[in-house]
Amino acid sequence: MEETTHRSAAIRDGLGVGLAVGLSGLAFGAAAVTAGLSVAQACVLSLLAFTGASQFALAGAVGAGGNLVAAAAGALLLGGRNTLYGLRLADLLRVRGPRRLLAAHGVIDETTAVSLAQPTAQGARAGFTATFVSLYLTWNLTTLLGALGTSFLGDPGVLGLDAVGPATFLAILWPRLTGSAELRRLAAAGAAIALLASPFLPPGVPVLLSAAAVLVVMVR
Repeated sequence: MEETTHRSAAIRDGLGVGLAVGLSGLAFGAAAVTAGLSVAQACVLSLLAFTGASQFALAGAVGAGGNLVAAAAGALLLGGRNTLYGLRLADLLRVRGPRRLLAAHGVIDETTAVSLAQPTAQGARAGFTATFVSLYLTWNLTTLLGALGTSFLGDPGVLGLDAVGPATFLAILWPRLTGSAELRRLAAAGAAIALLASPFLPPGVPVLLSAAAVLVVMVR
């Protein structure tokens, strides 16, 4: 009975997080089209990449005039953290066989947070599945809606939609910064590196250099 209660609570948590965060796909769809991506490219990016921070970073770099290689490299650096999440969740989720590929696609900030917040392994698996399914469906649907709506505007830049991506990215990042002084120092160091390098390097490259701030944490 208690296990059933934990599982039901985990599913509620997962659905709530998935639907709430998934609405940010509207902002990504708008930011991607404003940056110069097509509706199809924005949708394929959400389907295959499915990691909001990396997608916003890529769209921002492309929108600033950066080449695709630098933009993709920056996105990959941000997405690399999901590998560490996977190591933490592997024993908890106990996914075997071909299903591991599907589960790996769903290992992101939100699914990890909901899974690790559950008191039992069964609850963690239920929370992971509920978060992944609801967020994936909502994120991709709202990406399509945001991209289509923005593409009909002609020149979305006149409405200031180029600020949507960075603003949403900051909103996603902010709760993590408020809970850790170490992360705030890391973010400040990364931002300083990017700002100092921006006048001298092509768009997208300063974001890559800002990752050097992580070396400080690794050394410590």
